[in-house]
Amino acid sequence: MVTMKKNLTLLVFDARGTPVRQASIPRMLLPVSALFLLGIAVALYAGISAYHRLKTETKDVRGLRSALQTQEERVLQQQDQIVAFAQKIESLKTQLAELNRFEQKIRIIANLETSKDGSSLFGVGGSDPEDLDPTAMMELDYQELVRDMHAEINEIDQASHNQLDSFSNIFKQLEGKRNLLAATPSIRPVKGWVSSRFGYRKSPFTSRREFHRGLDIATHAGTPIIAPADGLVTYAGKRGLMGNMVTIEHGFGMVTRYGHAQKILKKKGTYVKRGETIALVGNTGRSTGPHLHYEVRLNGVAVNPTKYFFN
Repeated sequence: MVTMKKNLTLLVFDARGTPVRQASIPRMLLPVSALFLLGIAVALYAGISAYHRLKTETKDVRGLRSALQTQEERVLQQQDQIVAFAQKIESLKTQLAELNRFEQKIRIIANLETSKDGSSLFGVGGSDPEDLDPTAMMELDYQELVRDMHAEINEIDQASHNQLDSFSNIFKQLEGKRNLLAATPSIRPVKGWVSSRFGYRKSPFTSRREFHRGLDIATHAGTPIIAPADGLVTYAGKRGLMGNMVTIEHGFGMVTRYGHAQKILKKKGTYVKRGETIALVGNTGRSTGPHLHYEVRLNGVAVNPTKYFFN
């Protein structure tokens, strides 16, 4: 290499030592070239580092995205569980309310003292059986939601204890009225659909307004008719427009009558138990089709049979 004043001369020799090429490079180009190469090296290092960092961050983002998706699915599952739990709470409250209404019906039929807690079954929390809306619940704050759920559960727990105490009280009162209950026509005498209810109606024969003293239950001919309570058969035979009819006296002023029977299975003077078959559904007497005409009389006055049905 030969150094000149402003330029540098670069000689290239072959294997025999003979100069084959000669280049003149400005002296100032060396530091510029060095800086340029250094810049390239720095840029390349920065690019490689940025690539690795971006690759790592991309992997982290994918992990976070997967974790977020998993978390969202878990939240949706929890929301579904909360809604299902809220619906279960509502179902339990509805069942308790039904039990309470059933209790009041028993008290009326058995002429028992009305429950003092009957009107406030859910009074411990001041809420009604339909006040917990699962859809609206999801808009509440989580802590508030948990507090409401706990309040509902505590309310149901208190109401169930109240209902248990009330039924225990009924049981004690019914012990002394067992005979009265046995004589109360509390079950349906036949399976079928009600074709004519108790009360005023338009006669299917005269088209005039008349008072229907019983309940017509339409069903297939030959369907068993059962006694809705214990009692004594006081009539079993043909009875004018009623066709083949059975009358049962249950005591305590309660009498039931069964008309249009196809066949009577019990004789007059027979004592029957609740659920025992007494006749078969028919179409005798004045009738438009197979059905049972069922009457309940209290002290000689026809009353609505449906008021006595437990089932």
